Amino acid sequence: MRILLVEDDRMIGDSLRNTLRQEGHAVDWVRDTGAAQATLGTEKFDLVLLDLGLPPTADAAPSGEGGLGVLRWLRGRADATPVIVLTARDALGDRVKGLDAGADDYLAKPFELEELNARMRAVMRRHSGRAQPQLSHRGVTLDPATRQVTQDGQPVILSAREFAVLEALMTRPGALLSRAQLEDKLYGWGDEIESNAVSVYIHQLRRKLGAEFIQNMRGVGYFVPV
Repeated sequence: MRILLVEDDRMIGDSLRNTLRQEGHAVDWVRDTGAAQATLGTEKFDLVLLDLGLPPTADAAPSGEGGLGVLRWLRGRADATPVIVLTARDALGDRVKGLDAGADDYLAKPFELEELNARMRAVMRRHSGRAQPQLSHRGVTLDPATRQVTQDGQPVILSAREFAVLEALMTRPGALLSRAQLEDKLYGWGDEIESNAVSVYIHQLRRKLGAEFIQNMRGVGYFVPV
């Protein structure tokens, strides 16, 4: 999953980015409202983690509203990217403003990473229209909560990035994902991307799950057959 983290606190931002990357997510991090709007205006993300207490910048609109302004700007563009608000503002009025401005969920600081991960999974389930927490297709079951995969009831051991590729493909069976789209799920800004990395992960998944589980359309992308 590709995540945009919008957080001005360097300690919190660095810790969150590193932890989420270790779990196989691609995480990009910006620290103010102007950078957030510039990034969201040009790039696509699966999820935004947004701090409300951001320092406003002169080139951000509406000015003076910090993270709340970014959220209103995003929804004003009819952008439905899921947003979880992370903030120290835990008063009822602040929570209501954030949710009414278009946030999908609200988590007060300090929080446990375990709870953040659970809320991320819940938001993504709602966004994709899934009721079940697990993804199941053609005998393979993937559990985002435990990060476990089984095939016909037998455990399949995957690396974090193999898991990320498989999750992206199983979320929408039949949908073609290009190599570039899969790379977006795996790598953040500044990460070195090997030219054949996606091909390697696909090869490893086919070896573990069977050659027919993931197929490709030459020059277009990869998909899990319906």
